[in-house]
Amino acid sequence: MSGKLSALVQSILPQHLISRITGWAARSRLAPVRGLLIGVITRLYRIDMSEAENPDLSAYESFNDLFTRALRAGARPVLAQSGEHISPADGVISQCGPVEDGLLLQAKGRHYTAAALLADESAGAHYRDGSFATIYLAPHNYHRVHAPIDGRLVRMTYIPGRLFSVSPSTTRSVDSLFARNERVVFHFETDSGPPCALVMVGALNVGSIETVHAGVIAPGPRRPQRWDYDQPPYYRQGDELARFNMGSTVILLIGHGGAVPLPELAEGSEVRVGERLTAQPIDAT
Repeated sequence: MSGKLSALVQSILPQHLISRITGWAARSRLAPVRGLLIGVITRLYRIDMSEAENPDLSAYESFNDLFTRALRAGARPVLAQSGEHISPADGVISQCGPVEDGLLLQAKGRHYTAAALLADESAGAHYRDGSFATIYLAPHNYHRVHAPIDGRLVRMTYIPGRLFSVSPSTTRSVDSLFARNERVVFHFETDSGPPCALVMVGALNVGSIETVHAGVIAPGPRRPQRWDYDQPPYYRQGDELARFNMGSTVILLIGHGGAVPLPELAEGSEVRVGERLTAQPIDAT
């Protein structure tokens, strides 16, 4: 099915209902459901259990427990210097580079604004001339998301929306997809200076987005929500921040004057949690 046709079909599907059913099945502890999902998905996507804290498939009480599995200690060391960002997730770079006059590249010929992504004109202004990286998580990837840099979580928002697939074919076909889908945004004040925002984008068949400090945020009520923290939780680079109960996309926004994506990163580059994602600009003082 072509990307355009797939997008059209998705637009008329009951996206949220389908995703809720998928979420129920993924959490089911009924032996037939659990066994079928774990057996089919691990074979279909060749999920590597060698890095898992518990590599025994029979130890997981539901498919979601397997999908959000923890890794063994030391599996994702932090490999960045002060002021640099690490990849917050395992996956593939969809796009990365400068935010040009407030615009982020979604796919060839398609852009969207930082303000629309964050659903906040004021917050979007902080990234008008910053940089970004979009990471696509495939079903076989590790699905926990980690803090990209040392900082304080000063605000979190939940933005309701659609649940289009975030597969490459769909991102090439749906305008402003990431600014239309349901998402959770983490706003950080960083120790290095420029602000940082991390966006977890929901998608078709994503059961939910669950945070370490506040539990399940999405799915939520069909209205925007905002949490401002008088005593902001502090996250060290590499600390677990949240997880996808099923997979999706993470977008990292970096304010003007901050570190920039490594020049060798390009569409299709594979990244893992802890690996350097950015470097300080050459003219940084």
